[in-house]
Amino acid sequence: MIRITELSLPLDHSADELRQAIVKRLSISDADLLNFTVFKRSYDARKKNSIILFIYIVDVEIRDEAAILARFADDNHVRPAPDTRYYPVGQAPANLTERPLVVGFGPCGLFAALLLAQMGFKPIVLERGKDVRSRTKDTWALWRKKTLTPESNVQFGEGGAGLFSDGKLYSQIKDPKFYARKVMHEFVRAGAPEEIMYVSKPHIGTFRLTGVVAAMREEIIALGGEVRFESKVTDLLIDDGQLEGVVLASGETLRSRHVVLALGHSSRDTFRMLHRQGVYIEAKPFAIGFRIEHPQGMIDQARLGKYAGHPELGAADYKLVYHAKNGRAVYSFCMCPGGTVVAATSEPGRVVTNGMSQYSRNERNANAGIVVGINPEQDFPGDALAGVELQERLESRAYELGGSDYCAPAQLVGDFIRGVPSTELGEVEPSYKPGVRLGDLAPSLPEYAIEAIREALPAFGKQIRGFDRADAVLTGIETRTSSPVRITRDNETLQSLNLRGLYPAGEGAGYAGGILSAGVDGIKVAEALAKAMLAEAGQSEVQSN
Repeated sequence: MIRITELSLPLDHSADELRQAIVKRLSISDADLLNFTVFKRSYDARKKNSIILFIYIVDVEIRDEAAILARFADDNHVRPAPDTRYYPVGQAPANLTERPLVVGFGPCGLFAALLLAQMGFKPIVLERGKDVRSRTKDTWALWRKKTLTPESNVQFGEGGAGLFSDGKLYSQIKDPKFYARKVMHEFVRAGAPEEIMYVSKPHIGTFRLTGVVAAMREEIIALGGEVRFESKVTDLLIDDGQLEGVVLASGETLRSRHVVLALGHSSRDTFRMLHRQGVYIEAKPFAIGFRIEHPQGMIDQARLGKYAGHPELGAADYKLVYHAKNGRAVYSFCMCPGGTVVAATSEPGRVVTNGMSQYSRNERNANAGIVVGINPEQDFPGDALAGVELQERLESRAYELGGSDYCAPAQLVGDFIRGVPSTELGEVEPSYKPGVRLGDLAPSLPEYAIEAIREALPAFGKQIRGFDRADAVLTGIETRTSSPVRITRDNETLQSLNLRGLYPAGEGAGYAGGILSAGVDGIKVAEALAKAMLAEAGQSEVQSN
């Protein structure tokens, strides 16, 4: 296969035009082009009123590839296509009696369990929340009836926190082994749209993602794995620095010397248990702020100009960064085009927000977190759990400001910048359910964060016209941008620094940020665990990609 990069075509081109462009680029006859696949398709809209083109990376199969590669030896845009196929590191022996445990069934735990099942290790998955269908009902109960189920909500349950989000599947992680392609491939096999394999910013959307996750769970079970819902791990069994098993809230004990710990970033009680048991944990930076909402049409116009509304482009997104005078970085986070702001608390008496979009991205508003980076040394000195405690204090305060009934505090951007409470909405209607209470957001975050965001919003307005419009809505608060801790692991074995057999993984452990990177980390940890179990069983691993 040969890979061609930087192949440009108009937005409205036909499939045949792409084939013709390949033939022309390589100066071959149509008959010599045997097959081709799109590896990636993107577009550049930085100059919104100039011509927007699709930019392709394609992998092609042609006659006499060696001659073509020789002819284009000096052309960096025509090269041999890399092998992006996934190769398992081994296969469990038939007589293997020990079964690995996977704690948590978000994106990381899902892929760790799937890979282990595909390699024959028959994992047992322990998820504190409920299955995806039951979990969805419980989540809607908070949004519609203000009824919170602490173990079944936006944070906990099958699919993890990524389920109730935009289903965004892109990341900036380094991926030399193309594990992200494995993640995408498995999603497509489970029912996700095939376009996620090649569009530059793929997403599935919440409702479609629920079916995908359920299908992947069924594959794990069909391969001999087991998935236990409402099975919260409350303690570890440890003998001389070696993990021997886990204890569930029910009192049941499960023995295993190999446990993937794929916690979400909101598993605060589990963080405390690990800390109490002496597992090495350290505080890490995260970010705090608000959700901001604008009309999606305004963002489309600002980002795409005359191409706003083009069906091939869809709802426009954005990514913004500003460095405030007080030294703080303010940036957009988890931007959800055509989506909604959702109630994302998992604990009684607290309010926290997140963003969510469906596959269609056709809701009236765009939303994103506008957050300020904070760090342990400067902002929450103390032990490893100081960041957790800061999140809890801020979320409790937001609950009070919202009226103590899971409504969220909100303020119009114009009023926030001027430092006056809001009393009535403008044209932008907030999407947060169960609802918002207008007022002053200044008491909800530390002064340095408020100061930095007030300074950043007008600067963002210079980048995206209307971003600082007076009636745009800020909804508080956003605190769970990433885990406030890192359950530190060895770089080679991927096991805990001081507890053998424990494999911290994913977002809660501080090694991922989003669905794709969490899935990739699940694959890495599954491979590390498989190698360890094979070595103990006297088996050698097979070729690794």
